Amino acid sequence: MPLLTADARGVYPISVTPFTADGRIDYDSLDRVTDFYLDKGATGLTILGIMGEAHKLTQAESREVAARVIARANVPVIVGVSAPGLAAITELSAAVMDMGAAGVMIAPPGSLRTDSQIITYYTQAVAAAGEGVPVVLQDFPLTTGVQIDPGTIRRIVDALPQIVMLKHEDWPGLAKITALRKAEAAGGRRISILCGNGGLFLPEEMGRGADGAMTGFAFPEMLTEVVALCQTGDAERAQDIFDAHLPLVRYEQQPGAGLAVRKYVLAKRGAIASEAQRNPGPALPAEARAEVDRMITRLERRLAELG
Repeated sequence: MPLLTADARGVYPISVTPFTADGRIDYDSLDRVTDFYLDKGATGLTILGIMGEAHKLTQAESREVAARVIARANVPVIVGVSAPGLAAITELSAAVMDMGAAGVMIAPPGSLRTDSQIITYYTQAVAAAGEGVPVVLQDFPLTTGVQIDPGTIRRIVDALPQIVMLKHEDWPGLAKITALRKAEAAGGRRISILCGNGGLFLPEEMGRGADGAMTGFAFPEMLTEVVALCQTGDAERAQDIFDAHLPLVRYEQQPGAGLAVRKYVLAKRGAIASEAQRNPGPALPAEARAEVDRMITRLERRLAELG
């Protein structure tokens, strides 16, 4: 599979990691959910991200999950290798790139506070990932607590050619996309920008110059359709499709509950056998299940009306 480049576009869903009720990795469901994302039009896949519960896996399990998905998928696979220490990044990056991964994704540790610390960290992390390994910079301050302004991102990107993509998850963050694209127009190196946050601002992000989405919304076909419509200039149709899904997109974005909602919907859609998370992880209460069921029913009706 080709390596990730700065020209990457489309939708790279963040895959969940399926578990059985007793906390074991469900490899049959991992195959099933991989096929599910591909059937819904995914351009690529991203595994072992924050929403993939990567922090709950051992290094051996992470390698096993990566090997299974990379072998099964016929699209580029990006592997999250974020870790507190650089040695773990080196070990997992080397393993997954040997398996055929397209690149790796690295989020900053929460201890970083200054621009200098952030730049130094990414300089070291890119070196740890390995020479020539394409790197995705994950900018998710709501979770990491690390604020990276557009100027600092530009300094990192210009200094480190291996960084070919930004996973943009700042919120509010539309102005950041605009600033980065303006800097590129003024002569900076172009990188791909794929956006997260469940797709909550996807039409606006595409309008600001994003290249697509990298998130785990449980209806990935919405992401692929909205991105494709925006890229072909049909912003109104894209907005209609997005608006139909918006109640569920919003519901998934509840802090602390989002993954439970997402796994419940994926199980309901047959993509995984169980909605179980590996502990610690909250179960979805009965009242929330009823609310999600109602939203799915309304979504189906709305999509039928749109035709």
